Amino acid sequence: MSEKETMIIPKFDVDYEHWAMLMENLLRSKEWWALVETGIPSQERGTVLSGAQRTELQERIAEKTVTDHKVKKYLFASIDKTTLKTIVKENTSKDIWESMKTKYQGNKRVQSAQLQRLRRDFEVLEMKEGDNIGDYFSKVMMVANDMRNLGENMPDDKIVEKILRTLADRFTYVICAIEESKDIKQLSVDELQSSLLLHEQNLNKKGVEEQALKAASY
Repeated sequence: MSEKETMIIPKFDVDYEHWAMLMENLLRSKEWWALVETGIPSQERGTVLSGAQRTELQERIAEKTVTDHKVKKYLFASIDKTTLKTIVKENTSKDIWESMKTKYQGNKRVQSAQLQRLRRDFEVLEMKEGDNIGDYFSKVMMVANDMRNLGENMPDDKIVEKILRTLADRFTYVICAIEESKDIKQLSVDELQSSLLLHEQNLNKKGVEEQALKAASY
């Protein structure tokens, strides 16, 4: 099977954080990410090179330029036509990446404002009675990961504590059991979700059995 048939290029859909994560992972898998970070090498102004050094630098530039065209091919395939028209004047993959980051992630002032909003969103999140465990974890992790992408220190134990504080009342018993039997600081988000999903399944099973008993009594 050819590379063209197996390669899935993430499409930019204005969710910059998600797109950047997927695209960076793709470029790392191709061992091209360092080029996006550092750009094509060049001779520093005022530096005097010997003939051999100059030849070596020119060869490195030529090699990196070829690779850069490949990276740009992936980036162009990933970005829609309207967005692409705003960045076509960028010369290298590094230029394109920085342009996308500036446009859609913003400068530090914008990022700070986004982070403040996300902190508020994270603080007010709580599980509603109609939510299930999977839905609630998805809501919490979406906000938490957006905060992480903007530089917030968001360890698992902080997320675990947040979830335990804001679960629906029907989980009170299992919360007490978890807090008594486990070290919350060492509990991962995945472990917590697994425990709560099992408890939720038991609650649902119990509810179905009670309904069946009531129906049988009529």
